[in-house]
Amino acid sequence: MDKHMGPAGNELPYQYIKDSTDLKCISEIFSKTKIIGVDLESDSMFHYKEKVCLMQISIPGTNILVDTLSVNDMEPLLPIFSDRAIRKIFHGADYDIRCLSRDFGIEVNSLFDTQIAARFLGMPQTGLSSCIESLFGISMEKKYQKKDWSIRPLPEEMLQYAVKDTYYLLPFAEKLETELEAKGRLSWVEEECELLSKVRSSPAGTDPLYLKFKGASKLDPRSLAVLDEILKWRDASAVKRDVPPFKILGNHQVLELVDKKPASLEELTCLSTKQVNRFGRSILDAIIVALSIPESELPAFRKEKRSRQSAIVTKKIDVLKEWRERLGKQLEIDSSIICPNSLIRSIATMDTCTAEGLDGLAEIRKWQVNLFGEDVCTLMNSIKTDPADAGSDK
Repeated sequence: MDKHMGPAGNELPYQYIKDSTDLKCISEIFSKTKIIGVDLESDSMFHYKEKVCLMQISIPGTNILVDTLSVNDMEPLLPIFSDRAIRKIFHGADYDIRCLSRDFGIEVNSLFDTQIAARFLGMPQTGLSSCIESLFGISMEKKYQKKDWSIRPLPEEMLQYAVKDTYYLLPFAEKLETELEAKGRLSWVEEECELLSKVRSSPAGTDPLYLKFKGASKLDPRSLAVLDEILKWRDASAVKRDVPPFKILGNHQVLELVDKKPASLEELTCLSTKQVNRFGRSILDAIIVALSIPESELPAFRKEKRSRQSAIVTKKIDVLKEWRERLGKQLEIDSSIICPNSLIRSIATMDTCTAEGLDGLAEIRKWQVNLFGEDVCTLMNSIKTDPADAGSDK
């Protein structure tokens, strides 16, 4: 276990864990605390299959950096993260929760996400750097956010950046919790955090890559076939070179290739000279394959059929959005947090709004029912249905 005391100035002391034995020892210290601040650094910008490269954990008086590329057994941390008696402080936890489960089988209980808390307090800027600078007058270096955290050894300046990400989480969370309690919103955040702690990464599927490509749904079948072949080629090339697909070809380049369907190297004008020399012939081959597919075998983008929305539902949605804006201003928070569009539509499509009906909606939270359930039902049921407004909304 390497101990770094940090000289005077802005540098912070930390312990650097590089093997399983040291991790087991330090986990015993974690088990005796009531709160830990956590952050992760990964290499998603530099490798095809991303992985967690560094885990930062701060407890009162101690900062720990765990080299997850060197420690071959993260099992000692599993009971720490699952223990509901230990509060885990994250900032923008969605990605980290998914990574912890995917890479280490770690499940997080008793989560407190400071970004969610900041949003529920109406803070204008909710990025960690902005919050820390605003509250503590500490300037956080941002240039290391997109660095390759899989490199070894990690420079001291990157390690210091990592330590600061969790060191300030603890006092930040304490301040936020105090303000949330004063406004009666702590339970709102805790419910949101409980739901967030259950998110997981979707397993790799066999669906065509174009289904998640922005703009694919607007393409004709032949262009969609070209897109499909280029994306399959790009993905295979990325795997071979162990880089993210966007480092082979950018999405804007892919779309231009699909639109122009070049037939020669000279027509690959959207590519750099280096890309043409390295990939040009392979890209042209992929396009040729797509253009040779028989009409009857061309792919079709699966589009969800949207039902025609009745006039009464449209009216209810408009009324709900106006009500939401008023409540957002009253509470001084983003109105979309109070009642997202998906929930607005679900409420608007109810024939009669009741407390029981609201409770049965998948999108609604308990705090929302308590906050505005009765008012919303009164509002919705006051809207009279005109026979001329009747229409299909199923």
